[in-house]
Amino acid sequence: MTLFVGTSGWQYRDWRGPFYPPKLAQAKWLEFYVEHFQTVEVNNTFYRLPPPETFAGWARRVPDDFVMVVKMSRYLTHVKRLHEAAEPVSRFFEHAKPLGSKLGPVLVQLPPQLQADVAALDDTLRLFPPGVKAAVEFRHPTWFTDDTANVLASHNAAFCLADSPRRKTPLWCTADWGYVRFHEGRASPHPCYGKQALQTWVEHIAGLWPASADVYAFFNNDHAACAIRDASVFAHAATRAGLHPTRVPDVISL
Repeated sequence: MTLFVGTSGWQYRDWRGPFYPPKLAQAKWLEFYVEHFQTVEVNNTFYRLPPPETFAGWARRVPDDFVMVVKMSRYLTHVKRLHEAAEPVSRFFEHAKPLGSKLGPVLVQLPPQLQADVAALDDTLRLFPPGVKAAVEFRHPTWFTDDTANVLASHNAAFCLADSPRRKTPLWCTADWGYVRFHEGRASPHPCYGKQALQTWVEHIAGLWPASADVYAFFNNDHAACAIRDASVFAHAATRAGLHPTRVPDVISL
């Protein structure tokens, strides 16, 4: 199993010192990040869809083996709420096109108040270009049904396993690949994860997907550089379990 391990974004001021060298210009942070990780989940595409030139710039700045996972625009998920999806989906992929082979899965995160609309989900996923992997993060419990799982499976779309103290998702495997997001742990400093919690997640992942699968795991607990440390600890635990994580930095002290 190839386990793509990264963080949700790379531009966090409190990573200067624990991760980024204190004197390194912020304009060089992406280049430093890609030396230590092989993937990143880009969240700012959710809040404001960048122009194609921005995607082209990212493509030039990262190595050939790098995978940029991008978050679908909130215009589709939070404004249109999966309806009239053709234009926002088409526009999103037209902007992201310059990433070329470096484009990885696309994360579709639904609003916490959006109740299940399986037909709209099905219609939206039909609009994704062939070969593009879609992961969907549901935040309203009405989505956790067999109908949802069946629609995802019909598109080989991954059910995003999301972890935080306030929200748990079912441990579903709906595709021949997987997607996990770590939002908040219970260890110190907050919002870091403890070693046992990360070990438990390694066991979940190893049990859900076959050895041939690609699984993407991103740490969204960016505060205090917890995401950097936890990604490294998680990857080392995965290696001990016989999985094959992508590159991570040495474990940092917080």
